[in-house]
Amino acid sequence: MRVTVVCGLLGAGKTTFIQHFLKGAANKTVVLVNDFGKAGIDGEIISADGIESVELPSGCVCCTLKFDLITTIQKIINEFGPGHLVIEPSGVASVSGILEALGVLDLKQITVVGIVDATEFTELYESGMFGSFFEDQIKNSDVLLINKIDLVDERLVGKTAAVIEQLNPGALVYRTIKAGMDVPLPGARREAVFKAEEPFHCRFDTVSIPLKDAADSAVIRKLFDDMGQGIYGEVVRAKALIRTDKGPYRFDLSYGKVDGIPFDAPVANGRLVVIGEGLKKDSIARYIGAPDRFL
Repeated sequence: MRVTVVCGLLGAGKTTFIQHFLKGAANKTVVLVNDFGKAGIDGEIISADGIESVELPSGCVCCTLKFDLITTIQKIINEFGPGHLVIEPSGVASVSGILEALGVLDLKQITVVGIVDATEFTELYESGMFGSFFEDQIKNSDVLLINKIDLVDERLVGKTAAVIEQLNPGALVYRTIKAGMDVPLPGARREAVFKAEEPFHCRFDTVSIPLKDAADSAVIRKLFDDMGQGIYGEVVRAKALIRTDKGPYRFDLSYGKVDGIPFDAPVANGRLVVIGEGLKKDSIARYIGAPDRFL
């Protein structure tokens, strides 16, 4: 079975890449999604494209959920028998831990695709905000996409490429817009696994809240804009799928940038996931009329 691990920080473009990558997939493919929150969203987004997906929410597959990752993959093999397994870990996952788990299952045809957001990569790297965990993702990637190059100038793209070349000179590097590649993904190139000197302990907090049907889209948009302004704590990532007064909608917030677009499939259960530090959970819940209903 071929395995593709798609890693990247929160909001880098992992789900968008998978949607492009799996269009017209010839082999039977299953996507294993690990959302950092109790109410997974990415799995439903991928399933809307007709791809079989399995969610492993509420934690990090390289840390507290490593055993669950192993048993879930074994279950996928037994029940689905896919020719291709795509793993989308949370944005705070350590790839070396995932590769160790795959080694336990004796899976060898592995390609790691790392995605970096050109609008914020160098700033986050230079700040040391994510420490060795950040380097773990870069150094363990066979293929690296410098994504969102349409949103920055060439100087910043070049600076991003230089840092990546320093950290992982053996990786194949592509510059992308909306995580789209116009060439086939190279086959497995796995040789060695970089092991972080110290384990990464994620300091982010998360809250998952159910959302009411027929919500006012303008109200949800204002919530996301306010979160981007720091009114509800230091929010680094927020996602929502919801049935609004304008139909199904998908909202995204990544490091201050907000996007809201119609969702092309029915939403089974509206929910909001927020990731960050010092989150004002009660205030968020009260604003959307769902006090004390955290998932």
